[in-house]
Amino acid sequence: MTPARPGPPYAVTVVGLGADGWRGVPDASRAVLRDAEVLIGGPRQLDLLPPECAGERIAWPSPLRPAVPALLAAHAGRRIAVLASGDPMFYGIGRALAEEAGDRLRVLPHPSSVSYAAARLGWPLEDVDVVTLVGRPADRLAAALHDGRRLLVLSADAGTPAEVAALLRDRGFGPSRMRVLEQLGGERERTSDETTADDWTRTPGDPLNIVAVECRGTPDTLRLGAVPGLPDEAYEHDGQLTKRYVRAATLAALAPAPGELLWDIGGGSGSIAIEWMRTHPACRAVTVERDPVRAERITRNADRLGVPGLRVVTGAAPAALAELPPPDAVFIGGGLTAPGLLDACWAALPVGGRLIANTVTLESEALLAAAHRRHGGELVRLAVAHAVPVGGFTGWRQAMPVTQWAVQKTTLDTVDTASGADR
Repeated sequence: MTPARPGPPYAVTVVGLGADGWRGVPDASRAVLRDAEVLIGGPRQLDLLPPECAGERIAWPSPLRPAVPALLAAHAGRRIAVLASGDPMFYGIGRALAEEAGDRLRVLPHPSSVSYAAARLGWPLEDVDVVTLVGRPADRLAAALHDGRRLLVLSADAGTPAEVAALLRDRGFGPSRMRVLEQLGGERERTSDETTADDWTRTPGDPLNIVAVECRGTPDTLRLGAVPGLPDEAYEHDGQLTKRYVRAATLAALAPAPGELLWDIGGGSGSIAIEWMRTHPACRAVTVERDPVRAERITRNADRLGVPGLRVVTGAAPAALAELPPPDAVFIGGGLTAPGLLDACWAALPVGGRLIANTVTLESEALLAAAHRRHGGELVRLAVAHAVPVGGFTGWRQAMPVTQWAVQKTTLDTVDTASGADR
């Protein structure tokens, strides 16, 4: 009989704690904390431990994330226990520890504040969107605002509920119902009375809180759906905007997937990058725009539409691409005739990466036709017409047609798209 393989030699055990402190810690977790030679956590968490947990106590420095490798290395060979709030793997320190310790990490979770909140409210968790504002701007909440949806917002501090109420009012969701749940699972647990964002006057309470929101928009709130193709009115722009129907077709061709990175070149108003990021919270994007005024406008649009993490690079491509991380997809919405741009984008793509380029000019169209001959893919023309008044009648007004080249890279070869020479 083959003997069982021993488990990994745990270098670090992370233990979840609730607001109920030591009395809520199960026996297995208590044993780890009593046996630990080093106890690492926030001052509040360390203060929850009784004297029988006699290990050396170390408070996390600030900023926390860069300190993780050095702290673990400094105490290598000792029994380390790290204290975390609730479930360490749900927006907690567990992620950073897993990246450093790998299979040498053991996690002993506690119910998260989200689990407690859902239980207190009677909200099925699978029907709730969770948004964290811990160390993140409140603007990211805007991407989750849809009429009728329920949100649980993880607060950074006592002032977060007021920030949430202000953002809801600003985005046309003032009628949304709000409650604040504090110290969940602890002796000082408290749930505020329900009110609307419009009527929010509550003074800051406990910093350990979560905000429950039932989204309700005003009748005239601009509807922002969950799929690409937001109304053009959602954007501040100077005319440099990929229009709604072409934008929807472009995002469909780009086919964003969670965690992928987009280069949006010739950002204009940032609409392609913004809607790429709105498809999933893990989607990332860098937009490159040479006009500083437009670059600032892109930032405002990103904040307004709930993706403040959009990175805006002010500069001209292809030079501005040199220091960017490798993309999973590239969209070229402007500057196609810049020498070397198409080559640089193609070379940067990994196998499986997608490149989409749109143009309305004959000169750029000729470049796309040549690239299509060499690389394949799909070359299409997108034409949209709108009904407009014609005297006392109605007729069609044709927008400028857009030529689009969409291709997926299948090999690592690069080709000079201007001359056709292999290299």
